[in-house]
Amino acid sequence: MELVKNKIYRCQITDYTSDGTGFAKIEGRAVFVPRTAVGDQCDVRIVKVTKNVAFGRVEKLVVPSAARITPACPAADKCGGCCYQHITYEEELRAKEKKVRDALTRIGGQDSAKLLGITGAPTTEHYRNKAQYPVGRDKDGRIVTGFYRPRSHDIVPVERCLIQSEKADRIAAIVRGWMQDYDVPPYDYTAKRGAVRHIYVRVGEKSGESQLTLIAATHKMPALDELIRRLREQEPSLTGILLNHNQRGDNVILGDKTDVLWGEPMLEDRLCGHSFLLSPEAFYQVNHAQAEKLYACALEFAGLTGQETVIDLYCGAGTITLVLAEQAKRVVGVEIVPEAVENAKRNAIRNGIENVEFLCADAGQAAHQLALRGVSPDVLVVDPPRKGLDETARDAILKMLPPRVVYVSCDPATLARDVAELCGTGYTLERAQAFDLFPRTNHVETIVLLQRETL
Repeated sequence: MELVKNKIYRCQITDYTSDGTGFAKIEGRAVFVPRTAVGDQCDVRIVKVTKNVAFGRVEKLVVPSAARITPACPAADKCGGCCYQHITYEEELRAKEKKVRDALTRIGGQDSAKLLGITGAPTTEHYRNKAQYPVGRDKDGRIVTGFYRPRSHDIVPVERCLIQSEKADRIAAIVRGWMQDYDVPPYDYTAKRGAVRHIYVRVGEKSGESQLTLIAATHKMPALDELIRRLREQEPSLTGILLNHNQRGDNVILGDKTDVLWGEPMLEDRLCGHSFLLSPEAFYQVNHAQAEKLYACALEFAGLTGQETVIDLYCGAGTITLVLAEQAKRVVGVEIVPEAVENAKRNAIRNGIENVEFLCADAGQAAHQLALRGVSPDVLVVDPPRKGLDETARDAILKMLPPRVVYVSCDPATLARDVAELCGTGYTLERAQAFDLFPRTNHVETIVLLQRETL
């Protein structure tokens, strides 16, 4: 039966989609309803109907789910950052574990029992060590920072984010005040003009340090000396103030050139017993406590005895590379971002680790270089971006054919796709473990161990 736009229907929410939206069946049709919880009985107004599905919004909550709670964040129903502020953390973990299990079975074609479970976070608040605030103006012309509404460039003003570091919120407030006082214009994506695009703050969980990178769309910036003075006076944790230049027309946050306005060019932090120096470009897990658990699991899955050669693709600043080096004979880290490779090299020297080397190359180039040198990995570790393994990485794995592959993923769907492909070439999924590194958002991290069948 066809659903009628703007008509109200009563339904019960029975599941969540991969992005955390509630799911219901109305008149046999799949309907997606944001900000709902499994078990909610509600009256839903249909706002859009397509050929196969429909979209609705809650007009009246008739019987709330037992998992529903009052969001602690006042912007929870507007901001595109969090989707699970309205349910208990236990329900969120259940939804995320099911998301990973469904992806591995439906997309990956794997036995659901291979997923051992999900490891929850010790806290759901102020866990992020990296904040990237877009900057704009409200209707009264005041400078605001916050986060985008879903699928838009409209900024929802947020001065205190419950998942960001409190230091990051304080630094953003100082920059806002400076912009307001000195009439520094935010970048307007429609008009393609303005000065400040983003405020990027990184904090060291263990070091206590913080770093500001101001991302500018213009080379001219007024009153920078005053900004530096205010920041140093009001936020003593700052060890570096940087200016990144980005005049691109797309949504990429960081530009190619970064100047140091004051202090150090890199932030220091400690992870898994190692000291790391991090440039703004370098990848670093946003949840420190959960990252240590994640890497401990990766090390366990790798099954190292001290005799193995390990290749770490997408190695970033070398965080997991150095963890692997503690129990391997030799580790080669591969990364395509030059700044990250330089960070990784410095971090290895900084920690006195000598059984590592780093290549600045994509996966295919690295596989070719290593093959020419006769390097054959016993274990391959991959931690790709959300889009999963690219073609060169998949080809590199099939060229090197390591006995074990440890795959660290931030997207269950692309993980499952890649697992299915690798399992079609002689690998078997041995086990998987999910980790919640991103409480209150729809994201979830997963590690899988793939073993190659031997003749």
